[in-house]
Amino acid sequence: MSWVPQAEQTGFGISHLPYGVVVLDGRRRPAVRIGDHALDLAGAEAAGLLDAGGTLRGENLDPFLAAGRSVWRGVRRRLTELLSDEQARPAVEPLLRPLADAPPVLPLTVADFVDFYSSEHHASNVGEIFRPGQPPLLPNWKHLPVGYHGRAGTVVVSGTPIVRPRGQRRLAETDHPTFGPSTRLDIEAEVGFVVGVPSQLGVPVRVGEFAEHVFGVVLVNDWSARDIQAWEYQPLGPFLGKSFATSVGAWITPLEALEAAWVDLPPQDPPVLDYLQEPRRRGLDLALAVTWNNTLVSSPPFASTYWTPAQQLAHLTVNGASLRTGDLYASGTVSGPERDQVGSFLELTWGGTEPLRLASGSKRTFLTDHDSVTIGATAPAVDGGRLTLAEVTGTVLPARED
Repeated sequence: MSWVPQAEQTGFGISHLPYGVVVLDGRRRPAVRIGDHALDLAGAEAAGLLDAGGTLRGENLDPFLAAGRSVWRGVRRRLTELLSDEQARPAVEPLLRPLADAPPVLPLTVADFVDFYSSEHHASNVGEIFRPGQPPLLPNWKHLPVGYHGRAGTVVVSGTPIVRPRGQRRLAETDHPTFGPSTRLDIEAEVGFVVGVPSQLGVPVRVGEFAEHVFGVVLVNDWSARDIQAWEYQPLGPFLGKSFATSVGAWITPLEALEAAWVDLPPQDPPVLDYLQEPRRRGLDLALAVTWNNTLVSSPPFASTYWTPAQQLAHLTVNGASLRTGDLYASGTVSGPERDQVGSFLELTWGGTEPLRLASGSKRTFLTDHDSVTIGATAPAVDGGRLTLAEVTGTVLPARED
């Protein structure tokens, strides 16, 4: 138990302790969240309360992420002591700030962004919508984690407004493309993995080395312009329909906080190639929730994904591509077997043919201007309760005019 008031009731108790960066007195400071407070880690290290080798004294988490697993573990262990021991309270409490006075910012420099396509339910739904009458999964889908390389520079922190993108799209009744604002703006509820320790160029990372490189988890909303995407993706795949914005949660949940959330997954059929085989195939039992204008519309289960985080990392590097500190890779849209478990509005409204009624009484197929979407999640915690991952939220602004 923490001595911080009400911390254990928030989902951000002593068993969680996610990391972020907040603005304090006009300066960016690495911090850890405990309840509804942020603990100034730069101040804690400067005061000698913890030792991270100086990696927490900068303006973001990059040096700390690169420091590696032994440093991560040591700092977490010390933070647990400081925030649970009443005798440490007089020294620590002055470094706590209410979240209302410590706005979070993007906590790292995103080096590269890769997005996968790892949910069989999502891939099958999209196949049925886009290719009716044909097999929903393409021949390669169960042999490798399909993915694309996104745009790191447009990854934004939760709460950043999303300007409706413009681009080429071809209307169903025309033979030629037109240019203008996307009319089929969508979301993708995903889980992202933050890389801390880099790897050597030319040396693949094995599935068993996942925890040596990945620091933690964030929720992701990979905003998607479905009309732009449908026209451009033939034959190379997602480009401008995805690259305008990807939102991430402000607080990174460390892997150590999720030790109780791993669950065994069923064998894959057909068997995968050797570099993707895991002695024990495990996924994370995260319960996602998607809220559209204050209406809960979907509850995707992350444990239902076909490709695991370790397999995604192994495939990402199998050609010799190197990891860099701050790399972010995401699971792709998380969807379960039921309609109220899907992670995109493309699926929820079945390609826009089945409008959804929100609590306000209005009907939606895709996002309209000023709509807001929030993606949240919970997971089993090591203390037997549940922890709450930092939500990712965004509001759509009208497209900009010339």
